[in-house]
Amino acid sequence: MSEGRKESLVVQPEDAKQRVDAFLADRLGLSRTQTALLCAEGNVTAAGKMLGKSRKTIAGELIDVFLPVRPDPLEIRVELVEDLKIIADDDDYVVIDKPVGVAAHPSPGWVGPTVVGALIAAGYRISTSGAAERQGIVHRLDVGTSGLMVVAKTERAYTALKRAFKERTPKKIYHAVVQGLPEPLQGTIDAPLGRHPGHDWKFAVIEDGRPSVTHYKVIEAFGRASLVEVTLETGRTHQIRVHFSALRHPCVGDQTYGADPKLAAALGLTRQWLHAQTLGFFHPVNGEWVEYSSQYPVDLESSLEMLRDGLF
Repeated sequence: MSEGRKESLVVQPEDAKQRVDAFLADRLGLSRTQTALLCAEGNVTAAGKMLGKSRKTIAGELIDVFLPVRPDPLEIRVELVEDLKIIADDDDYVVIDKPVGVAAHPSPGWVGPTVVGALIAAGYRISTSGAAERQGIVHRLDVGTSGLMVVAKTERAYTALKRAFKERTPKKIYHAVVQGLPEPLQGTIDAPLGRHPGHDWKFAVIEDGRPSVTHYKVIEAFGRASLVEVTLETGRTHQIRVHFSALRHPCVGDQTYGADPKLAAALGLTRQWLHAQTLGFFHPVNGEWVEYSSQYPVDLESSLEMLRDGLF
C-alpha cells in the first residue's frame, strides 16, 4: 500500500446534495482538480464502494478518503507583486488589496503570481494549515477580480476564519458595474449555481445546482450601465458574475459571461468591473469586529468616470 493517510468525513445535513469533489475540496482544503483525481484513483469510498466525483453527498453518510503522498505537490512561486497593497497587518492575519491578474494560490495550469507567493516574498509568516499550496487562504477572489482578502498568519486565525467564512458571518460588500439597468433597482437573485453543462471552466444557473443568493441595490445609473452594491448570502465560484449574467445584466467587461466587448473596449476595460470593496469579520482571537474598505483601482475608477461623464 502506498504512503499516505486516511480521513473519515461525516456528511452534515447542510453539506448534503453536493458533488463529492466539491464536498471534499471544502472539507479538506484541496482544489477540485485534486479531489477529482482522488475519486478517479478509487481513493474515495462510502460503505466500501468507490465514489465518482459527481455523485451527490447524502446526509449522515461516512466518506473515507485515502490521501496518498504526492511526489510533486503544487509549488508556490515566491515573487513580489508590486501592486498588492497591505491594508492591515495584525499579529494573526493580514488584509490585502488584491490587484487584478493575481490568483489567491497556485493551481494546475496557473503560471502567474499568487497572493500566497507574494506575501511569502514580502516576508510575511503565513499559516501552514490546509493544503500546502493554499497556506493561510480562508476565502478567495477570482484572478480577474480585485479587492480585499484576509489571509491567516497563525494556525489559530486560520481555524477561526475558515469556520467564520463557512458559517458566512463575515461582511463582504462588492461593487460592480453591470450592463443596462437592473429592475427592480434593489432586489435579490435566488438561483442555484453549478458547473456549466457545456464548459467545465464556467458556471451557470442550473436546476440541481447549489443554493445561491445574491442581494443588490443600484447606486448610480448611467443608461448603458449601472453601478451596483452587492452582498452575498452564499459564496459560490463566479456567483456575482453568473447571477447578473442570468438577469441579462452581465458585469461590464466580463466577456466570459456575455458582456458586450464594444462597451468594454470603449471604457478601456480588459476584465470584469467587479471589486471587493468592504470586508468585515470578528477578530479571530479577541472577537472584536474589524472592518476594512478599499478604493477602486485605476482601471475601474477611470471607466466609472467615463460613464459618469458620458464620454463614450
